[in-house]
Amino acid sequence: MKKSLFIGMAALAACCLPTSCSSDNSEELYVNQKTVKVVDMVPKAKPLQLTREQKVFVNDNNTFALKFLKTVNETDQGSKSFIYSPLSITYVLGMVNDAATGQTEQELEQTLGFHEGGIQAVNNYCKNLIDNLPKVDEKVTLNIANAIFLNKKYQLKKQFQEDMKEYYDAEAEALDFSSPKTLNHINNWCDNKTNGMIPSILDNIDPDMVSYLLNAIYFKADWISKFDPKDTRTENFTTKNGTTQLPLMHQDVLISYAKNETYSSIMMPYGNGYWNMVVMLPEEGKSTDDIIHRLTSAQYNHSDGFSGTMKEYSTYEVDLKLPRHETSSDTDNLQGGLIGLLQKLGIHQVFNPDCTEISNMCEWPIHIAMMRQKAKIKVNEEGAEAAAVTIAGTYTTTKADAPMAPPKATFHANRPFIYLIYEASSGVILFVGRFTGE
Repeated sequence: MKKSLFIGMAALAACCLPTSCSSDNSEELYVNQKTVKVVDMVPKAKPLQLTREQKVFVNDNNTFALKFLKTVNETDQGSKSFIYSPLSITYVLGMVNDAATGQTEQELEQTLGFHEGGIQAVNNYCKNLIDNLPKVDEKVTLNIANAIFLNKKYQLKKQFQEDMKEYYDAEAEALDFSSPKTLNHINNWCDNKTNGMIPSILDNIDPDMVSYLLNAIYFKADWISKFDPKDTRTENFTTKNGTTQLPLMHQDVLISYAKNETYSSIMMPYGNGYWNMVVMLPEEGKSTDDIIHRLTSAQYNHSDGFSGTMKEYSTYEVDLKLPRHETSSDTDNLQGGLIGLLQKLGIHQVFNPDCTEISNMCEWPIHIAMMRQKAKIKVNEEGAEAAAVTIAGTYTTTKADAPMAPPKATFHANRPFIYLIYEASSGVILFVGRFTGE
């Protein structure tokens, strides 16, 4: 097991020895005339500049993300792991919202957490994230891409095209939806934008579809403190249906840790510490369902939203075990699919051909006839790689400094847990997932 941390902590607390910073996110502690390197994994935020209105959007869009997590968990009553990106859904529906009016626009903005803020405010928010989230940490690769593939039999309105290019970096590409080449072209876009993580999003092309609107998110980053593969051991992992054997990575870390009556949690930082994976492990007698219930309860979602819960964390020396794993998900495998999930969350008009109000995209009224998301994550000793692609098809109708002697905790993720990937300074949630060992 890696021993580069916490050696001589008791002596350190007693003597209050001086420290000096090194260039690799660690501190050099002078203990008994020897230098001991301590890896600092406490997140540090580089601010993402948001307006007051956009800060509210983040908190409430995170509420949508957590409610989406709850709805998926309730819909998927099996024992399989899953991973999804609510932010990717927000982008696709944000593009649709640009062309919506009336109750359709109200439903989209309310459900996504934009409080009828208006099309311009939603567009400005999405543009800010596209332009600036990838710049927060130079050690983290984040790509957010949008696209519109248009049936060449139709035309988009000029203002909608201009908005898509200005706020979503999306240019409409007219294609022959009756040609087999179009399917390969769209799937190749997904493959390229996710670095091969999501090689395809469509199984076939509907020649009557007016357009396909897509968002792709790709994330890749190394842990601040990588796990040593020599310390990874195959150990028991308790599943819903018994026990299985999984590779558990192991190290001692100085990390942000929190505990309540429902779960204990750690924040695993990537790169320079601006991006984090939050892992929530149920306490004895609790389950992942209990964690999700707490995350989405009215008491939990106080005025500061999800970001406010980060105040509950403090620095601990943690004996950490985390499974090396890979998870892939597809909303088409869920009952009702992605449209069914969003209807449960309160979005209805945009899917209804009889009363939809998406009048500013084409010359003809349209509605969303299909939606799908595929997502994937790989977690190993180096770090994590994750990607998601969301598609919608439209039809016409007619940090604080680490303490010298931090408390200790054990965090062995050897049973099902919930996790999120989020950006610290803004609080934006990128991915949500459940790992069950299956």
